[in-house]
Amino acid sequence: MGAAKKIWNEMEVAAEARENGSTEFLSSPLIVDTSLSLPLMTPRVIALCKDLFKQWSKLDDSRFSVDTVSGGITNLLLKVTVKEESGNDVSVTVRLYGPNTDIVINRQRELQAIKYLSAAGFGAKLLAVFGNGMVQSFINARTLTPADMRNPKLAAEIAKQLRRFHQVEIPGSKEPQLWNDVSKFFEKASSLKFDEIEKQSMYETISFKEVQKEIVELKELAGHLNAPVVFSHNDLLSGNIMVNDEQVALNFSLVDT
Repeated sequence: MGAAKKIWNEMEVAAEARENGSTEFLSSPLIVDTSLSLPLMTPRVIALCKDLFKQWSKLDDSRFSVDTVSGGITNLLLKVTVKEESGNDVSVTVRLYGPNTDIVINRQRELQAIKYLSAAGFGAKLLAVFGNGMVQSFINARTLTPADMRNPKLAAEIAKQLRRFHQVEIPGSKEPQLWNDVSKFFEKASSLKFDEIEKQSMYETISFKEVQKEIVELKELAGHLNAPVVFSHNDLLSGNIMVNDEQVALNFSLVDT
């Protein structure tokens, strides 16, 4: 950690956002090695938080605690809790991008979208960006499980929230990206090789010719619907939906947008 190397485009996006006055968030060139174990990663995460948040820069490391958070499919999520001089405990979420996820995720586009989604009430507030991740406000909620997704009440609420999500206006290209992304995933998936014999044997049972045929058919069918192009989540798995069970009204947050 500490190298000024830019892994993604966060610094450029942060600078542009501040120049345009559209939002304010902090930035640091530091990176955190995601291959490290949590005990080895912890002092690096603490150093990152001190570099980003000046009010914490002189606090003793013992005032910081770092824990992993469930959920998050393409990122490693960490909860950092700080006991401030006032005695209050403040928590933030540190999202560390998974290795090679830039192959399937446009991080610059993601960062741009998050500030608009946050303003619309979706997900956590963006607080800062750094070399290989971002810091967001901590959401006091749990991630859903596959079993939760079968709950009719929860399923209906998810549908309502998605309708709102699709109405958020995100600046940028309105060209549909779905089929480009599907094609990119298919290309990667159809050329994998596994070292483990069992995994490779299971992989070889997949008929990618049949999968490709279904993709073509689905694309043709979708073309007849004349559906509007909207900003979509595109990764709405149970681990990317959070809910606060203690509130009377369902309070959802969509993460890993």
